Amino acid sequence: MAKDVIVALDFSGKEEAYEFLDKFDQAIYTKVGMELFYKEGPDIVREIKKRGHKVFLDLKFHDIPNTVWGAVRSVLDLDVDMVNLHIPAGKKAIQGAREILDQAKSSTILLGVTVLTSMEEEDLRDLSIQGSLKDVVKSYGKLGLDAGLHGLVCSAQEVEDLKKDLGNFIAVTPGIRPGGQAGQDDQKRTMTPAQAAKAGSDYIVVGRPIRNAQDPLEAYRAIKAEFLKEEV
Repeated sequence: MAKDVIVALDFSGKEEAYEFLDKFDQAIYTKVGMELFYKEGPDIVREIKKRGHKVFLDLKFHDIPNTVWGAVRSVLDLDVDMVNLHIPAGKKAIQGAREILDQAKSSTILLGVTVLTSMEEEDLRDLSIQGSLKDVVKSYGKLGLDAGLHGLVCSAQEVEDLKKDLGNFIAVTPGIRPGGQAGQDDQKRTMTPAQAAKAGSDYIVVGRPIRNAQDPLEAYRAIKAEFLKEEV
């Protein structure tokens, strides 16, 4: 299974995003989230793909099944490499989304978000969700994978146990922080690139530690080398 570092393009507009990408001397895996997509629309994805980069379209679809299916159909033309939805959208929404991709013979990876890495146990209680965070993540993960997801978006802290209990799947893990940078933002369930690799993450999503670095390319290379345990 392929492994890679996904760089989060959490910028307010295309100019900042393109200026950032110009710092890289190679094609990279990028994440386009709500802020950038809602500001610039589908054209931002088309341009990033045109430049040779891969795109994880991180819009976390969460609605009634028909609306989720319509959203998946709408992004097919963008040829994104990954797309995701919230697993609580339900089994029917997930099954239909997978069927749409399969019928289109799309290579797009369909991911399901378990519990956001900014959340902790007390946040689940605020939502009247019972059970431990670990059990909720496992329950959501099982539902999603049984319904046809290719993989899960979860904390790297949960990957090892999930793969042990649910079998192999594509694990995409945000909340990755190099040593000494944990706890400096809204991410709670964090791990270093090396820890994530050891736990079984297939893709790690890294934003601020690369985006805010004095030399983003150097920071990217260091994180990728640590994650892949090789020179890059």
